[in-house]
Amino acid sequence: SFCFFSSRSSGKLIAPLGCLVSRQKHTLPDLPYDYGALEPHINAEIMQLHHSKHHATYVNNLNVTEEKYKEALAKGDVTAQVSLQPALKFNGGGHINHTIFWTNLSPNGGGEPKGELMEAIKRDFGSFANFKEKLTAVSVGVQGSGWGWLGYNKEQGRLQIAACANQDPLQGTTGLIPLLGIDVWEHAYYLQYKNVRPDYLKAIWNVINWENVSSRYASCKK
Repeated sequence: SFCFFSSRSSGKLIAPLGCLVSRQKHTLPDLPYDYGALEPHINAEIMQLHHSKHHATYVNNLNVTEEKYKEALAKGDVTAQVSLQPALKFNGGGHINHTIFWTNLSPNGGGEPKGELMEAIKRDFGSFANFKEKLTAVSVGVQGSGWGWLGYNKEQGRLQIAACANQDPLQGTTGLIPLLGIDVWEHAYYLQYKNVRPDYLKAIWNVINWENVSSRYASCKK
């Protein structure tokens, strides 16, 4: 809730820092394209369930967890704060990861990146084909559920491939800035590709939005 006090000098209402606990709840972002726009590579049914059910659940659970965390902070209950950390990591990561993922895809995607990003890929992986092979292999190799990522290592000034388990967010767990994420949870592909993850990974390269990945790369280099 908001709280204010009146400043004698100006008569204006001022919110003390301790009262700035009110915040906007997290919301499900709109997809920048229709559910069927990525067909035949990712079908409409998968996109609809993935976005409107799975991502929505992470958002709802994140809001609930943050409310509980706020109460624990207010009470100074460190035990409760610690016990809420896994739910914050899982649901917060799920929201962060999917918010990136939707923008990493496009019905006009596929092909190869251009400009600075392509130069960096050649510099750090030898060739685009080599990079594609490595990110695919890392994504295929995720045991159970998780993500394959292309990230930017700011300290070393280079691109790096990484895998994260479950919904662990890349930057929060490895320090790498996320550029391109590939969701390899079964809910991302099972309805269409069954248990053949490599077929899904082969198809997803046809809808990668390199403009988005390139703009993320340009932003994190600033």
